[in-house]
Amino acid sequence: MTKFRKLNRPTGHRMSMLRTMVSQLVKHERIETTVAKAKEIRRLADNMVQLGKEGSLAAARRAGAFVRGDDVIHKLFTELAHRYKDRAGGYTRMLRTRIRVGDAAPMAYIEFIDRENELRQSKPPTPQPPPRPALDPWTRSRLCRQFAPPKEEKSSESEI
Repeated sequence: MTKFRKLNRPTGHRMSMLRTMVSQLVKHERIETTVAKAKEIRRLADNMVQLGKEGSLAAARRAGAFVRGDDVIHKLFTELAHRYKDRAGGYTRMLRTRIRVGDAAPMAYIEFIDRENELRQSKPPTPQPPPRPALDPWTRSRLCRQFAPPKEEKSSESEI
């Protein structure tokens, strides 16, 4: 199993909390939590969307073993899988919001991108620059010789 932040909780409590929070994120598409928890939820939620995009029975069973609720699994494999079919990762966004009053913990919204009522619009994908043609190494050396200053020949006879 991968390394998680401990979040000051025993393993059973931590995994149960993360499973519940990922399920609530899928259900509501935006939740507010602390920054450390949001960073962990982001990893797990992206993995669940990947399983939804895969769409196989094995993926459905793996997702069902993690998230809570049949409605959440249905939403993963229908709505979210269709929404992110052309996107290759980065399905969630974390926006830092405030400092919590009671314990001064930094809070953040975590939400799915490309949806209605977003807090911030998604940036359009950056177009890839056209690939540069590969240079032949011999062509490069000829170009260097073309612009190099001419060599001066040294004569062995010295004028006295």
